[in-house]
Amino acid sequence: MQIDSGNTAWMLIASGLVLLMTPGLGFFYGGLTRSKNVLGTIMQSFISISVVGLLWVVVGYSLAFGPDHMGVIGDLSWFGLKHVGGAPGGPNGAFYGVGVPHVVFMAFQMMFAIITPALITGAFAERAKFGPFLVFTALWSLLVYVPIAHWVFAYDGWLSAFSSDPNHVHAGVRALDFAGGIAIHVSAGAAALASVFVFGRRKGYGETPMEPHDITMVILGAALLWFGWFGFNAGSAGGANAQAAYAFVNTAVSGAAAALVWTILGWRQSGSPSTLGATAGAVAGLAAITPASGYVEPMEAIVIGLVSGALCFYAVHYRAKIGFDDSLDVVGVHGVGGAWGSLAAGLFATAAVSGMPFANGLFHGHAAQVWDQAVAIGVVGAYSFAATFAILKVLDLVVGIRVSEAEEELGLDITQHGERAYTSDESGVPLTPGAVLPAPPVTYTAAVNATGKAG
Repeated sequence: MQIDSGNTAWMLIASGLVLLMTPGLGFFYGGLTRSKNVLGTIMQSFISISVVGLLWVVVGYSLAFGPDHMGVIGDLSWFGLKHVGGAPGGPNGAFYGVGVPHVVFMAFQMMFAIITPALITGAFAERAKFGPFLVFTALWSLLVYVPIAHWVFAYDGWLSAFSSDPNHVHAGVRALDFAGGIAIHVSAGAAALASVFVFGRRKGYGETPMEPHDITMVILGAALLWFGWFGFNAGSAGGANAQAAYAFVNTAVSGAAAALVWTILGWRQSGSPSTLGATAGAVAGLAAITPASGYVEPMEAIVIGLVSGALCFYAVHYRAKIGFDDSLDVVGVHGVGGAWGSLAAGLFATAAVSGMPFANGLFHGHAAQVWDQAVAIGVVGAYSFAATFAILKVLDLVVGIRVSEAEEELGLDITQHGERAYTSDESGVPLTPGAVLPAPPVTYTAAVNATGKAG
């Protein structure tokens, strides 16, 4: 196969767009937290670029996409990107991407690997120690995301619709997941659910106001996410082609439909159209269309967005009603949205969009596709929940994963990073430019000695 310069250029652009989503997520999450935790929250997303990116290049890509004969995990043939170069490549004579260098496809998938553990951080925002968080990110990436990515995305994965085995003898399951509804949003949503159980509620949850400190930052983050999502979904076509065009349009209309529905439902409930609700709805619609974006028509994408806006709206409000402290609603938005979108791919997928004869859903003559989608959602969700719970429990026993109550009251910015996002002291007097803040232990000790309690 020859290198196609147009497809290669598009995939490089798409990779950059997806990378932009991770700092965008940091802004989105950071604005939703209290001001004393904004830097700590943004840092959890930003540092994922370093931790996961390096792991992906060294070993993650080989395990996720490398050759495999059992459908479970790739081998180490591509360790350190050995045999991953400027020519198109893939296992068993198949190629990842449409005439793009193998290393470009690797880079595109690296951006997916980076943002997935970052999504989880919203579930335990405002209460995680930074050191154990780094270890968790590395372990989750290798033990949870990498095998799931292989199952769903790789040609040899046992849940993949594109198994290089023509009879797909691994399991008889052909799950359609165009850009990661199952591998990314369902897995992150299930991991978020497990995280909340292990971390427990924030100090003062249900008693102390915990409103977002900067909704303008939330809107900025949502805008960056939406912009990057065009690369996320349209780039998953592997080239600049008709399927990419459908994915691009579907991404736009599903996010728009979900944002509108969430806004209207919130308006009816509270009497005011919420900007925060509009951004949450948009993200829900984007998560929902992700697995189906390259398989459905735009009108069907609108339906997917409308339903996701309502489903995720009620999921988030139910979460609040029962007092489940998923800080930034990862389960309700990404988990529920991703699961619905993955099932919707089994309903609405049509070969007329994808050009793939097997990619038809229930409404296009292939009812069994709904079952395949449900199996994949169940398997991935169960594995991610169980593995995440185990990783966090072990880390908690060994080093402890949650800050103390006193540190939580002071905030992650000071106690974990020795910094403040907003340069004014408690009296409201601006800090001198370039002033050095005291180290976290000094700040903490001084607060306790002066008042007898933290804060």
